[in-house]
Amino acid sequence: MDELLQQSAQPANGDTSPPPRKRRLRGVFVGKNGIRWGWRILLFIAVFAAAAFSLFKLNIHVFGRMPHDATHLTLLPFLRGEFIQIISLTVALAVMAAIERRPLLSFGLQGPAGWRRFASGLICGFAAVSLTVLLLMQMHVLTLDAPTEQGAIVLWRALAWGGLFLMVALFEESALRGYLQYTLGRGIGFWWSAIVLAALFGGLHGSNPGETPVGLISAAGFGLVFCLSLWYTGSLLWAIGFHATWDWGESYFYGTSDSGTILDHRLFTAHPLGNVLLSGGKTGPEGSVLVLVLLVVMAVLMRLWWGRRTTSPFAGSGWKPWKPARGGKL
Repeated sequence: MDELLQQSAQPANGDTSPPPRKRRLRGVFVGKNGIRWGWRILLFIAVFAAAAFSLFKLNIHVFGRMPHDATHLTLLPFLRGEFIQIISLTVALAVMAAIERRPLLSFGLQGPAGWRRFASGLICGFAAVSLTVLLLMQMHVLTLDAPTEQGAIVLWRALAWGGLFLMVALFEESALRGYLQYTLGRGIGFWWSAIVLAALFGGLHGSNPGETPVGLISAAGFGLVFCLSLWYTGSLLWAIGFHATWDWGESYFYGTSDSGTILDHRLFTAHPLGNVLLSGGKTGPEGSVLVLVLLVVMAVLMRLWWGRRTTSPFAGSGWKPWKPARGGKL
């Protein structure tokens, strides 16, 4: 009798696929390429936020709250904050890499000639900010005070701030131009995702105390230039190098303001003069219209140096979207 009941419960045609309602529910979360890109982005953000919140609370419990000034950055609090962000990002990337079954470094941190591209990015970033500062000085809208410190302390601080700004660049590029760019790009296309994330990059700078409309446009422009480097090279390493030394040169070496924030210790000390649109004012060089010209020149030079590319850097990268096992459950 039990066998007859079991047989009667089986579909007559032997179809064991889930019912239509369950298939529709599954389709909301899973497409032909696995988990839909929108849900992957939300999961990535959720894991990062949970890890960052937990580490932030742990940091307060162990070290206590440290004095914070929105316009003056000191090394130790800044360093702790960046450690929290880097660790949280690593956790989120590791989770998504496990789900999507691909290597952790596949989020823009691998590829041929990686170290050479990283080194060239370091050189280009410092050269670009140095050229900008030099032009602003030649236009008499910026002056520099000579260094007041010498010896080993200067070298130590230069290395310490250099390492910290490298962490800043690694975090921002890996989060925005790394996982989000790769995932969003597969959903809406590379260039649309580049525009969206560049606008987001610029918008995030709006929370800085000394930001201006020109500074926001410049930040978004840098985001597009970094996406261009990803397009041409298939790697984030050039952008990370450029980002790190631009910030280091701007904030520590030349001692200019960066979106209204300055470091408590700088090599030189910059003073903007005259027209704010030219000098950048409290925003720093990124608030100068001169930087908008620099970004256009950089885009042209990148095209001439790396050549024309017609296919997405994602193509042929070996990335394979996650797919559930056949007949598996959500």
